[in-house]
Amino acid sequence: MQGTMLYGPRDIRFEDRPEPKITKPTDAIISLSATCICGSDLWPYRGIQPIAQPTPMGHEYCGIVEEVGKEVRNIKRGQFVVGSFATSDNTCVICRHGYQSSCVQREFMSTAQASVVCVPLADGTLVATDDLPPKQLIPSLLATSDVLGTGWFAADAANVKPGSNVVVVGDGAVGLLAVLSAKQMGAERIIAVSRHASRQKLAREFGATDIVTERGDEGVARIKELTKGIGADSVLECVGTQESMMQAISSTRPGGYIGYVGVPHGVSLNGEQLFFAHVHLHGGPAPVRRYLPQLTKLVLDEKINPGKVFDLTLPLEQVSEGYRAMDERRAIKTLLRPRSGSESYGISKRTG
Repeated sequence: MQGTMLYGPRDIRFEDRPEPKITKPTDAIISLSATCICGSDLWPYRGIQPIAQPTPMGHEYCGIVEEVGKEVRNIKRGQFVVGSFATSDNTCVICRHGYQSSCVQREFMSTAQASVVCVPLADGTLVATDDLPPKQLIPSLLATSDVLGTGWFAADAANVKPGSNVVVVGDGAVGLLAVLSAKQMGAERIIAVSRHASRQKLAREFGATDIVTERGDEGVARIKELTKGIGADSVLECVGTQESMMQAISSTRPGGYIGYVGVPHGVSLNGEQLFFAHVHLHGGPAPVRRYLPQLTKLVLDEKINPGKVFDLTLPLEQVSEGYRAMDERRAIKTLLRPRSGSESYGISKRTG
């Protein structure tokens, strides 16, 4: 089998890797129909998040179950499944409270930019569709694995309600799907912060009513102008930088809510400023597993089309070009198709 490895800054290689095998009785082996590159993958790719050794990449995935461990009860061979980037048993007290991405047995998926992947805690991590879905829905089902689930959590954490005024900081795939999520939750006004015409267009397709191109203090001033000097009810922070976090806090009305899902890099908060801002602040790694049944149903019922964020599709073996395209902002998000994924939903010739 071949998979994606990062050797250092901007050094992505697609090379021979050990074939995934069942090592625990709760594991499942999935032949991938599609995988993709996440915006968070660009942090180590750019060297901002250093790695100590060659590192496998990828945490978004969907495909066909090929093999299950002897203790897996609910997931069956031959099913089409989507899984979260964070594994979970879905039974511990933290999972029962809806925070599966902090499960006591959590592992982060990290080998999914390959043709086959082993998923731990299969029963608690994977969600199966009733039937094999139409192939044209696979990009949108893949989006539920992380990027849509993360955008949805941002909106949920920010308490988006029918009639809310919402700001989305960030125009990457998560930010764009945060716009979609806020729209689905009934937001009346959605202000998207974006400087890029193609992303602004997609934001409007997903439900944005206004576009703010300014950032930092100028961005805050523009948002205050649009909200009659008050600020937004809900702000969704989808970047993870100091500037984006401060813009989010300063754009929120007193008593409002911030959902932050951008992986923080160099972010520090001034306690006194936060105290007097009088805002609710909630976020972290998105508990995607909580939302997967709802989100996959919305996709299968064709109520939403989050797969639109994939504006570049490449064969998996061209993964390095996918990283370059996203790094250079030539693509919002790259979908990768394993060779097996273009045939029979990724069912391979494995007989194990």
